[in-house]
Amino acid sequence: MASVVEKALNIEDFRVLARKRLPKGLYEFVDRGTEDEVALLANRQAYARYKFVPRTLVDVSARTSAIELFGRKMAMPVAIAPTGAAGLMWHDGEVALAKAAAQKGVPFTVATGSLASLERVVEESGGNCWFQLYMWPEKALSLELVQRAQSAGCRALLVTVDTAVGSNREYNLRNGFSIPFKFSRRNITDVMCHPRWLVNVLGRYMMSTGMPKYENYPAQLRSTVTAKPIGRAMAKADNMTWSDFKEIRKMWTGPLLAKGVLHPQDASEAINAGADGIVVSNHGGRMLDHSIPPLLALPAIVDAVNGRCPIIVDSGVSRGSDVVKALALGATAVMVGRATLYGVAVGGQSGAHRVLSLLQEEIVRTQGLIGCPDISRVSPKYLYDTFASQML
Repeated sequence: MASVVEKALNIEDFRVLARKRLPKGLYEFVDRGTEDEVALLANRQAYARYKFVPRTLVDVSARTSAIELFGRKMAMPVAIAPTGAAGLMWHDGEVALAKAAAQKGVPFTVATGSLASLERVVEESGGNCWFQLYMWPEKALSLELVQRAQSAGCRALLVTVDTAVGSNREYNLRNGFSIPFKFSRRNITDVMCHPRWLVNVLGRYMMSTGMPKYENYPAQLRSTVTAKPIGRAMAKADNMTWSDFKEIRKMWTGPLLAKGVLHPQDASEAINAGADGIVVSNHGGRMLDHSIPPLLALPAIVDAVNGRCPIIVDSGVSRGSDVVKALALGATAVMVGRATLYGVAVGGQSGAHRVLSLLQEEIVRTQGLIGCPDISRVSPKYLYDTFASQML
């Protein structure tokens, strides 16, 4: 009999399963956006704006989704985005995600807020691991973390630049998943109604290492995940500038990316400050509500960058066809976050692997249907802009 993981046919299937398996507070922390969730909806609508214009009678018998990025071959133009909640979706969820990524030949990004140490993730996965950095107000501690990531063997560093202040995710407070944990009838009932999660995730932590901690935090900042409001547990460096980015550039010897860019001028600023890549992102609609969807910001940034560095786009990707659309508009690759979190919540490493496999199947299928056997040759000519009522 096929497992639950094997029966899931798309990312939405995994999303539905994750909703059943996770306490509501954790599920909504992953699934929802911020404030009125305008940006969350707009991210998806941006992909619906573009339709394919397929070419026919093209030999697509030898389709390939492989690309090369920063000198390393990737099985498809997809990387797993930094998602600090992975360790609460599944016991050792970050390690499971990293192993799944290694199996599929794509990068995995360790988050600053990971519940597994970056050293452990890199060592146990044996894959192409990147690291995502949030700058703390104590900038010297952040720079120490950069050194840790380099010593551990992380191959690329993503500096998040769109989180000068915390976002307003009111549902986290309503659900009672705050840090410190405040006991209420709602959240206790919520957890008790999900005994599988209680036993297999929280229970396993309590029986082995105790309450999960932010393992990448230095000793003077580290606390259990029940110390501050969820989503607000990380102090922000609201005085960070491109000068700080340049300081990181002096330390980091590998590829350095600015994550969270939406304005073409900021893309140019990042390159001038030493960035080797740009991640066009609005944090999955989880920071500034009403922010421009990254897919709509992409063309202007592609023009501003003018081939000087790779461009990765995230936020809103839920199908392989979305990946193809992003590449057609000039992206080098995409990052997925929620999709693989749903997968790991349902089946750990095998669930995340299944999500990545489905994405790759959809990418290759889309290539065949639009008549583009080599993913690196997809271009705007395959798209129709429904807003402008014209082919690109």
